[in-house]
Amino acid sequence: MKSTSSKCVGTFICAVFLCGLAACSSSSKNQATAKKVVSGMDEQIFLGDTIEKNYDPNVIMKRGESFFEKEEYVEAIVEYTHFLDLHRSHILAPYAAYRVGESHFKMAKTVDRDPDPVNKAIAAFERLRKEYPGSRYDPQAIQKIQECHDWLAQVHLLVGQFYYRRGSYLAAAHRFEQIIKEYPDKTVAPDALYFLAQSYHDMGADDWAAEQLTLLTERYPESKAAADGRSLLAKIGTVTPKTLVARQEVPAPDSNSSTPLLHPPAPQPPNGFAPSAQAGALRIPTAKALSQSFISCHLGAWC
Repeated sequence: MKSTSSKCVGTFICAVFLCGLAACSSSSKNQATAKKVVSGMDEQIFLGDTIEKNYDPNVIMKRGESFFEKEEYVEAIVEYTHFLDLHRSHILAPYAAYRVGESHFKMAKTVDRDPDPVNKAIAAFERLRKEYPGSRYDPQAIQKIQECHDWLAQVHLLVGQFYYRRGSYLAAAHRFEQIIKEYPDKTVAPDALYFLAQSYHDMGADDWAAEQLTLLTERYPESKAAADGRSLLAKIGTVTPKTLVARQEVPAPDSNSSTPLLHPPAPQPPNGFAPSAQAGALRIPTAKALSQSFISCHLGAWC
């Protein structure tokens, strides 16, 4: 009886011990899995400062990707640039170059902020296309460059409207003219043409305004700006342009003079306006002709 009781107690202890081992084993396995999830490779790459980690392309790329996913784009650019400095011929080098441009572009917040990140993004994408021609990221880089130029065209329009609202029509006209010359295929081009004509109209240069409005209706006939331009053109057609002055009269030949007037003086431009250097160039009126004060830019040096 005593022997049987001892056997039962021994069996019970063994069972408890085996269960404990199984539980410990399962617990250890779970802890290891959890540790791997919490402190996986994405976290370990930031620990330590060994030569291997500073030069290993996979580690550098994972650091850059980690920063990019956390929207820490300045740090991401540092890592991608570091990757390119050390591993320019690596299979992932075109990807790193693309990520540099994308990081710059994502740092641009809104069109009313400093466009310097957009300019840097354009430079990075163009560098990618130059250094890795025909890469799989070339089409994406082209698309991003177009998006960057769309952004810059909107910036120019916003700054031009800023000047226009404050009555600084000359500075506004310069911005609108820049859009028409550099971004004629962008969606903001019709608005730029309309505001350029409006700026000329408000300066009293209705003849120049009419030229721009005519160009607007011919080049972008279906745009809303063209409809507004036609209304303004009809209004301008009923008034005499303020900037037109009497042309210099050609003196009649002296009846007592035997020498005929072979080269009469050329017609003079409107008073105070500088002649255009070439056809289609922006003609700049002087401050005297405008008889108004201009507000200097307060948006920063990039204005």
